[in-house]
Amino acid sequence: MNRIVLLCATRRGYFFLKKLIEISPDSEKYVFSFREEPGEPLFFDDIRKLIIANGGQFFEAKQLDSDKMVSFWEHTLIDLMLVVSWRYMIPASIYSRSRLGTYVFHDSLLPKYRGFSPAVWAVINGEEKTGITLFEIAEDVDAGDIIDQESVPIQLDDTISDVMERVTMSYLHILEKNFRGLIGGTVKKIPQDHSQATFTCKRLKSDNKINWTWPSDRIYNFIRALAAPYPGAYSYLNGKKITIWTAKRLPDFHSYAGSIPGRLVQIIPNTGSVILTGDGALLLTEIQIDRGDIVCASDVLKSLRCTLGA
Repeated sequence: MNRIVLLCATRRGYFFLKKLIEISPDSEKYVFSFREEPGEPLFFDDIRKLIIANGGQFFEAKQLDSDKMVSFWEHTLIDLMLVVSWRYMIPASIYSRSRLGTYVFHDSLLPKYRGFSPAVWAVINGEEKTGITLFEIAEDVDAGDIIDQESVPIQLDDTISDVMERVTMSYLHILEKNFRGLIGGTVKKIPQDHSQATFTCKRLKSDNKINWTWPSDRIYNFIRALAAPYPGAYSYLNGKKITIWTAKRLPDFHSYAGSIPGRLVQIIPNTGSVILTGDGALLLTEIQIDRGDIVCASDVLKSLRCTLGA
């Protein structure tokens, strides 16, 4: 019987585990996960309940080489280790214990976008596609040999939720397509071209603040990249935090010879409020003040004295 360790988190990790159970029902499974961050969609209990209901073992851990895990690694023979949406370093002393290797699923077409939140950064940057890479873990982050890749389109008005749904489906497809080769030790490995690598920073909540002097397209991409389930792009008005959940482009909006980025210049009842940017304007449609309800922007931003970011 094959013994598989799965390190996973987020809703994607839950769906990945369901697919793994479906395609390998007889394998012995050990699942590691960690609890959600504040405000994050729930996943921890669902992952735990799913693996226990299907006869596997569950462990809560962030540091895989902690003292409480020593006994597990020393007394458990591992055939295959898979990594999905894991946020913490995996020491070589752990990933090297897998007889057939340890393999990571990553949200980009490596070697591009190595690092944190690659799909979010791809939408922020206005990319027309992202992708999935299945690769063998290596000492350097996201630098291991590639097993398989699949491109995922990003449409002009997609939010991050739309993109992540496609990305998740690609994860499941790549897993099903390559599982036999992984568990049989027959996958082909292609080294990455490290000279083509690009990298992404870890995103902090403070990084989600809008600069209204940016071009309209950049702000629009920023808003859709940080939409639910992420915390949202935000600004301030009179000391109150304004989270912008949705917006629309206004490519034909009239030109301003005297422009103040962030200034409200038009209210469209029951639709939204028009805000000037560095090179034009955007229609803000759904917003939230502090921790209040999500409302139509025109219900709140309805004075031409309003200047977001001031």
